[in-house]
Amino acid sequence: MTDSTRPHGSFFGRRKGHKLRQHQADLIARLLPRLALDLSQTAPPDLRALFDVAVDSVRLEIGFGGGEHLVAEALARPSTGFIGCEPYVNGMAKILVQIEARGIRNIRLVAGDAAELLAWAPPRSLTRIDLIHPDPWPKRRHWKRRFVQDETVAAMARVLVPGGEFRFVCDIDSYVEWTLAHLVRAPQFEWLAECADDWRTPWPGYTMTRYGQKAAREGRRTAYLRFRRESDAE
Repeated sequence: MTDSTRPHGSFFGRRKGHKLRQHQADLIARLLPRLALDLSQTAPPDLRALFDVAVDSVRLEIGFGGGEHLVAEALARPSTGFIGCEPYVNGMAKILVQIEARGIRNIRLVAGDAAELLAWAPPRSLTRIDLIHPDPWPKRRHWKRRFVQDETVAAMARVLVPGGEFRFVCDIDSYVEWTLAHLVRAPQFEWLAECADDWRTPWPGYTMTRYGQKAAREGRRTAYLRFRRESDAE
């Protein structure tokens, strides 16, 4: 569970948890620079050019935590390029271990601010954005730190292709309600739920994260929300 909206530029140090193992530290130093996107450079007109394998589309996962969902998606869809954004060193180290061990070539990484990435990406360059168990910032005075805000909803609408999706998974009722309120009032998005089971149960092929498993064990109800980017003509 993570927040990806804090000021960019302080990834190393403040965003580090427990001490890295030697191999993890080596991957941060050796592998991450090869996979990390340089947001100080102009984005390519087509984000598929970021990958050294042929991909037919590009997706984004914001705050991938331990990387379980992102790795599963990348392995299941080798013809799709994935960008994972994670501000914490420990989460980045965990996914680098999996990328190396499994020889994954269709993942690129951003060690920092997802809002900055959305501003950097070209219009209509992503087919899907996933936000899974984000930091809920439960105290009212901290709600402004939640990733879902009117500004970030507009930024996602800019970078998603028509028909693309924003998918949101959360077990905190107040954040689910917050997200619904923000997305329902956004004219660029349509909530795809037609019945209660559409948001009470995961979509087909969903990979449960360790945090999601913990939430289920502790009896917390998780919501699975899907929003489609509408055509600008509609």
